[in-house]
Amino acid sequence: MTLRAENGATWHRVPGTLGYSEGEGAVKILVVADKVSELIYGPSIHKYFADVELVLSCGDLPYDYLEYIVTLLGVPVLFVRGNHDRQWVQTEEGIQPASPQGCVDLHGQVLEYKGLLIGGLEGSQRYKPGPYQYTDREMRHRIWRMWPRLTLNRLRTGRYLDILVTHAPPRGIHDREDRCHQGFASLLPFMDRFAPRYLIHGHVHLFGRDTRWRSTYRQTEVINAFGYRVLDVEVPAHGR
Repeated sequence: MTLRAENGATWHRVPGTLGYSEGEGAVKILVVADKVSELIYGPSIHKYFADVELVLSCGDLPYDYLEYIVTLLGVPVLFVRGNHDRQWVQTEEGIQPASPQGCVDLHGQVLEYKGLLIGGLEGSQRYKPGPYQYTDREMRHRIWRMWPRLTLNRLRTGRYLDILVTHAPPRGIHDREDRCHQGFASLLPFMDRFAPRYLIHGHVHLFGRDTRWRSTYRQTEVINAFGYRVLDVEVPAHGR
């Protein structure tokens, strides 16, 4: 896997690790979260991101930002909502549920794109009244509802999931101690059981080049997508 981050740095993962499979190709993915990037939200988007094949949003971004991305790049944008995302919008027809037009809500879903199995879980820990906040018990319930499709993936492809997109991180990985920014403990047994190759999250803002944004938990690489990152994700062979 190769990663390119907002500060221009590049990281390379050696082929042969983390589910890499020769001959299967890779999907170039733009992941975004929490912070609007002028490089994306401007005339340079085609210059830097024309080869992107898929966009994953981890939440807390303006819906018109996601609509700009899907319109200009013309590739699927899959998103989960963050705790600061709008729930309602005023229209000529009255108050309606707010959602970025042309984008796909990934919360509680398990989808396949170009051979990659992708699921999503929105929201943060519940810390005040408001939408897109959950207790760990509520998050476990949403995970249980994904089990049938994950099991079907396993029977069909030999693996449960390649990428889990979340807003909040797992407990103890990239999170913080204040209630709002604590991760979900329920994501740890999810990784234990279903072993996604990547868990990509937002919610926790990064300050400084030395802030930890990438960690490994068992078979899963956990990545904080704050701002944006570009990933080349290898498509595994069947049964890997």
